[in-house]
Amino acid sequence: MFKSALLATAFAALIAICAQVSVPMVPVPMTLQTWAVLLAGLVLGVRWGVASVTLYLLAAGVGLPVLSDGRAGLDALTGPTAGYLAAFPIVAALAGVMSRSGPLQRPWPAIAALALLHAIVLAMGAAWLTRGAGVEAAVSGGLLPFLPGAVVKSGAAWLAWRGLVRLRRA
Repeated sequence: MFKSALLATAFAALIAICAQVSVPMVPVPMTLQTWAVLLAGLVLGVRWGVASVTLYLLAAGVGLPVLSDGRAGLDALTGPTAGYLAAFPIVAALAGVMSRSGPLQRPWPAIAALALLHAIVLAMGAAWLTRGAGVEAAVSGGLLPFLPGAVVKSGAAWLAWRGLVRLRRA
């Protein structure tokens, strides 16, 4: 259990680091967070993957500057990125299920499955954005520009996971 808790903490830190790797966009930046969230679920499984994401969100909620651009606090958790952030535990859990159930053994089906998880994040994020920006602006600014990056990050998450699985077996 100690090892799992330590790994969950390390993945929470990885998510925080990846949040700082961002491309400024309006209304939300593009970051590497979703790559790290998926990888946490893939590597740690459902329970500990969700724990790592929850720890990350709790750190943000108590004021640690772990969100993109060093943002933190409850205002940041309820701002424009709230829908995306709310999806993180869900997709970490689903990635954990996928890592145990076999659809990730071949590259293209795996990338498609992980891209679907990215789509969940983007859909929840865009849905949240509609509250203040309207449907058209949320889709054009909070969904569509992120689709190519989601596919690339899905492939990168799968490659990283496969590499870690191979290292573990060696």
